[in-house]
Amino acid sequence: MSRPIAVDLFAGAGGLSLGFEQAGFDVVAAAEIDPIHCAVHKFNFPNCALLPHSVSRLTAAEIRKSAGIGHSRVDVVFGGAPCQGFSLIGHRALDDPRNSLVRDFVRIVAELNASYFVFENVKGLTIGRHRLFLEEIIEALEKAGYRTRLPWQVLDAADFGVPQHRERLILIGSKKGFPLPEYPSAVFQPADALGRSRLPVGPTCRDALDDLPDAERFDELLRVDEVLSRDWGAPSDFARQMRCIGRNSWHFGYVRNWNRQVLTSSLRTEHTSISQRRFTQTTPGQVEPISRFYKLCPNGLSNTLRAGTDSSRGAFTSPRPIHYAYPRCVTVREMARLHGFPDWFRFHSTKWHGARQIGNSVPPPLGRAIASQIIAHIDRGPERPEAAISLGDPRLLRMEMSEAAAYFGVPVPIGRRDRKNGLKKRKQHEIEAEQAISFRFDEALAVGY
Repeated sequence: MSRPIAVDLFAGAGGLSLGFEQAGFDVVAAAEIDPIHCAVHKFNFPNCALLPHSVSRLTAAEIRKSAGIGHSRVDVVFGGAPCQGFSLIGHRALDDPRNSLVRDFVRIVAELNASYFVFENVKGLTIGRHRLFLEEIIEALEKAGYRTRLPWQVLDAADFGVPQHRERLILIGSKKGFPLPEYPSAVFQPADALGRSRLPVGPTCRDALDDLPDAERFDELLRVDEVLSRDWGAPSDFARQMRCIGRNSWHFGYVRNWNRQVLTSSLRTEHTSISQRRFTQTTPGQVEPISRFYKLCPNGLSNTLRAGTDSSRGAFTSPRPIHYAYPRCVTVREMARLHGFPDWFRFHSTKWHGARQIGNSVPPPLGRAIASQIIAHIDRGPERPEAAISLGDPRLLRMEMSEAAAYFGVPVPIGRRDRKNGLKKRKQHEIEAEQAISFRFDEALAVGY
């Protein structure tokens, strides 16, 4: 295998998987416990070995066997392990059972004898008492034989060509004896930044969305999430990247076979005339006072796109912003553009799941920038692959949770409400499943995102 090997833990829909692929890695295995995310990841990365269960039960031997890599060197392991519990003063947070998945991340990195690792998490992990937990993670990695590039950094996706402010804590490290990568430097000045800069101005919301056909023009999109359209506008440089116009738009990733004339992930939302009037009257860059939806500014950046909450908090969808040109919320495809996902990348057909898959993911351009720093120290790559990939079965994008769980042969994850209904005793892997999935919905509240 000529390309460097990567393994994705806590893969979600695959934002980091795509970023690392685009940087020149072969992501040979991905672990993800949410069956809906598994289905979408399987569709977009059909050649990646998918491990649809908790990393707490995952071993290096299983990863190697599933990926078919034998004893080959694993160059990098990456992922954002959920961390929920914070012990009282005098107790180690890493010993809290709710943080066991963080320990498993460290364990798997060491078991695979990976040359490098990337750990990503919410910015809130750097604040107040949570910072002590961050220091414990670095200490655990040190004991496992890995150095971490210090000081750690919080990176904003807007600095790397994403038309959205989105900050993530990033830890980069290497096995002792290997060169220690640097953090990537900003490539762009955010479009709404003030002052002078030697950096070029990054893409705006208009750059991201203006060439897309308006979903409101298609009655079909009230029932399905895709439609054939020839009404595409002139693309900006950023939109050309998203539409994969030109070989360089694929970076060092695999070309996908797809029909670029099909507008996907664009199921419509029916707003009342009253809501549309309020949206029209809202100034771009401001929050509509009744709905509290943010209205995009065409010449600025999107606010941070977030996922909704889990069932224990009411299972509501985090509000999608209002389009700057149309009196409606943006579609899932438009969210994907604002996140740096190319148009061939598909999400679950429903707005709820599609939006949470984007809101929970690391923007691929940010992932690519981080991965490029690591691959620079590896003696294999980056190289452009010659083979193209056909995407997976579209039925994967329409599965309900129970259907997806049956497809992957795993139990349906049990939400927190089951605990209130008297199901107090559950198997440990079910508890871990709940923690892993629910954290993605309420991590903002748990660690001050």
